[in-house]
Amino acid sequence: MSDLNKLSIIEAGKKLAAGEITAALLADACLAEIEKRNPSLNAYLEVFDDVLEQAKKADERRAAGESHPLLGIPLAIKDNILIEGRRAGAASKILENYVASYDATVIKKLKDAGAVFLGRTNMDEFAHGSSTENSAYGPTKNPHDESRVPGGSSGGSAAAVAAHMALGALGTDTGGSVREPASFCGVVGLKPTYGAVSRSGLIAMGSSLDQAGPLARTVEDAELIFNTIRGKDPLDSTSIGMENFKSQTANNKKIGVPRTLLAQGLDADVLQQFEKSLDILRAKGYEVVDIELPQASLALAVYYVIMPAEVSANLARFDGVRYGLSLKGESLVDDYAKTRGEGFGAEVRRRIMLGTYVLSSGYYDAYYGKATAARAELAREVAGVLQHVDLIATPTTTTPAAKLGEKTSDPLAMYLMDIFTVTANLTGNPAISVPMGTVTREGKELPVGMQLTAAHGDEPALFAAGKLLQ
Repeated sequence: MSDLNKLSIIEAGKKLAAGEITAALLADACLAEIEKRNPSLNAYLEVFDDVLEQAKKADERRAAGESHPLLGIPLAIKDNILIEGRRAGAASKILENYVASYDATVIKKLKDAGAVFLGRTNMDEFAHGSSTENSAYGPTKNPHDESRVPGGSSGGSAAAVAAHMALGALGTDTGGSVREPASFCGVVGLKPTYGAVSRSGLIAMGSSLDQAGPLARTVEDAELIFNTIRGKDPLDSTSIGMENFKSQTANNKKIGVPRTLLAQGLDADVLQQFEKSLDILRAKGYEVVDIELPQASLALAVYYVIMPAEVSANLARFDGVRYGLSLKGESLVDDYAKTRGEGFGAEVRRRIMLGTYVLSSGYYDAYYGKATAARAELAREVAGVLQHVDLIATPTTTTPAAKLGEKTSDPLAMYLMDIFTVTANLTGNPAISVPMGTVTREGKELPVGMQLTAAHGDEPALFAAGKLLQ
């Protein structure tokens, strides 16, 4: 029973239901692995002090007749998702001692299901980054090679799942921040349809882009978490009920591959693994066809105008007056400058300044206005393509995980890591990253992932294809 932490959620749930194990034993196995590996990986910023108490309560609920598949399952939670009475700092000094006064809707749903929360995981500060190196509390390391990044911004959650320090986790995805670390760490990561999961209680980065999503070791586990947290929420006016959508999946399944887009800096061995994965899907009955997505080549530029603009607006609330870090200067303006200058890290300050610039009166039409028009055209293009194919397939990332420090001095190189993932956030489509094998770097086998994108509300198509891949 010492390897209970290596069970999938589905496997653990069956054993719990059969009375073969208890939630307390399951939680204890994860805690033991956290104690062993977290000091070097830095995946958790905090391990909660009541984990075993939560687990015992889950066992009591099951003994009383409850039977939800997540009852007693230990999960890790990204540090920008509020849990009442717990610190939630978005890995930033400016929110270092902030304690949440209410539960995020996704947390409330998981509590109702009986999930056990192990702790809060490391991330890029306010989700600004692609490597989890921008945390105020030091970088997280990749469990497959500790000299490399786990991806970002949900790198702590992905590393916790990959290192068997949790059976599943929640992350948030603004431009690929669930899918990219899933690819780098060899796990499954889902970005749901925009609005399918409530954003109430998520510390906002880009309000028209953010979505909470699951990280897990199997597609079935990710599907289970998604089905638990999804749904319309009166606390989030952008949330939608999944009953508003009809599955687009056809009997003659087609997968479209944007070959022109794949020519942008894709490593040869990553492309080789991608082609092998396409062959698997062909053997399972899918037809693979080439498609054109010319607007997708502009997606990265569009994203890095719209996202900083929304960051600038959302982070204006952190001024040292209402909550969080508060540093005093010689005047009120000086208070703001000192608090924000010392409380925010370099990448956060960079994005705030860029976003403020593109929203300024002299440049709004030239940058933000054009970017929103291009975003609308991209959404129309993707919707048009998905009328003829069921899924769009690309690698999740162009390369395996980079070395720690390799891209931190070159922000543009870091931004380019998002080239395949940002489109789904701009258009609101659901997308999933599923492991597609490994590539070799310096004698280490490093995971890479395949990304599948579906029509709005058609997560079932993603899960169906993803299960065949794994």
